[in-house]
Amino acid sequence: MACQLDCQIGFPIWKVSVLFPGRKVNGVGDGSIGDRRGARRVVAVPRSIATNTPVDRDAMLDFVRSRHHVVLLTHRRNGVQLSPVTAGVDEQGRIVVSTYPERAKVANLRRDPAASVLVLSDGFNGPWIQVDGTGEVLDLPQALEPLVEYFRSISGEHPDWEEYRHAMQQQGKSLLRITPQRWGPIATGGFPARLAG
Repeated sequence: MACQLDCQIGFPIWKVSVLFPGRKVNGVGDGSIGDRRGARRVVAVPRSIATNTPVDRDAMLDFVRSRHHVVLLTHRRNGVQLSPVTAGVDEQGRIVVSTYPERAKVANLRRDPAASVLVLSDGFNGPWIQVDGTGEVLDLPQALEPLVEYFRSISGEHPDWEEYRHAMQQQGKSLLRITPQRWGPIATGGFPARLAG
C-alpha cells in the first residue's frame, strides 16, 4: 500500500480505498508511487475502540516506570508551559526529570509547585496516562545522587558512575521531582464504544 486516498465509515469496520503502486489499470498509468492511476482496492480495517482503565497507585507507577516519553505541564505567570521531557520514577514513586536550572519549567516550579505529566507510550497510538502532583526542584549538590537514581531508572547501570557524577556537576544539572497526587485512567484512543457494533 502506498497511500490512503479515501476513507468511508462503514459498520462495523472502516472501508479504506487504497492505491497500490506498481500496477496498471487497463494499461493506464506507469505504476509509480506518485501515479494516482494505479490499482485501487477496498480494504477492511477493524475499528479500534477507545478504552479508559482506572488504576490504583501501584498500577499507575508500573505503567509510568516503563515509559519515558512525557509532556510536563508547569504554570507560567500568564498561562501554562508544556515541555517534552524524558522521565523516570524514583524509589519513592516520584516522577523525576533531569534539567538545567535556567529552564522555564524550573522557574515555573519554583514559583508554583503544581505540575502535571502526560505519560506517552513509545508508539504514538499507544496507551497514555495523565498524572497531577506537586513538583520540587533539586539543585547541586543535593541533586547529585538523585540524578544517579534518575539515570538508573531509565537506562540501568552506567559504565562509570564517577564520570557521570562529574558530568552532572560540570553541566550544573538540576532534578525535578513530581509527587503524584491524582491520576486519570490508562487511556487509548479510538472510536467511542457506541460505534463498536
